Amino acid sequence: MEPKKTIINYTHRQAGHCESGTTSNLLNFYGHKLSEPMAFGIGNGLFFSYIPFLQVQFAPMITFRNFPNVVFHRSAKYLGIDATVVKKIKDPKEAMDALDRNLEKGIPTGMQVGVFNLTFFPPEYRMYYNMHNLVCYGKEGNLYHISDTVLEDTQVISYDDLLRVRYAKGAFAPNGKMYWINSVPKELDIRAGVISGIKKTVYEMIKIPFPLVGVRGLRWMARDLKKWPRKHGYDKAAFYLGQIIRMNEDVGTGGAGFRFIYGAFLKEAGELFNHAELLETSEMMGKTSNQWREFSYLGARNCKSRSKPVEDYNMLGDMLLKIASMEESVYKKLDKIKI
Repeated sequence: MEPKKTIINYTHRQAGHCESGTTSNLLNFYGHKLSEPMAFGIGNGLFFSYIPFLQVQFAPMITFRNFPNVVFHRSAKYLGIDATVVKKIKDPKEAMDALDRNLEKGIPTGMQVGVFNLTFFPPEYRMYYNMHNLVCYGKEGNLYHISDTVLEDTQVISYDDLLRVRYAKGAFAPNGKMYWINSVPKELDIRAGVISGIKKTVYEMIKIPFPLVGVRGLRWMARDLKKWPRKHGYDKAAFYLGQIIRMNEDVGTGGAGFRFIYGAFLKEAGELFNHAELLETSEMMGKTSNQWREFSYLGARNCKSRSKPVEDYNMLGDMLLKIASMEESVYKKLDKIKI
């Protein structure tokens, strides 16, 4: 007897960031061609926080993106889309049964997973990181068909392996989280979505009165970085600096990558609405992104003891302070723009 087969006609497309790519692809399935940068910008994906008293992988917690599921949830909210987000399912079997029920109804379903035990990931991609997103669009016997925007082609994973990554342990444990679209309006109000997404990003980056979030958090990290060699010694300082670089370049697309995506969002919105100031902020964000990349390059030289004497922690801290001011100028300009 052939295994039961349920495969949804879902189009897989690679993307720069897992959740914004997943959100874009899900909307594409329902007939709306929303680009990944648009999903990222409307969904308020850009963020920064630095929590020195909370350690992840033995270094201060740093995040350049918003919390898991924010991009999908806010994209749906700001575009008037009826969507469901189940944040936590205690019973793993019930989580898998709920996925099966969605597939039988023809509903492609997004999930948050940990990547360390993701069997179709190359070994070099695997790390203890629980904020990855993918879409399940089919089941054949004991195998699930997966669209993971990190990879060029679709993948399959067994029931047990999918359950394992849906219940990975550690920081930001997914706990069976799943999400999907119920229905979409015939026309999406992109202008309203762009306005809401920009306002929320501006608020979180320059208006939250908490010193470890947004531009304030970036400046705090810059000041701490200058102190690390004296406070922790050069070995630990280099490890902490390496963590910033990993978060900026590799983990979850990376902070510099997020800035490039946000710049692409502002450019697309500027062209769509024929808005010169949005196009100008896009260029400003692009220059900021380049500075982040330059920081990673110089920081990596420092970690590998290849830097010149001038490329020390004070210089790197000053560079972060400059980047913070560049980003702040983008958000302040966006705050005044009328779209």
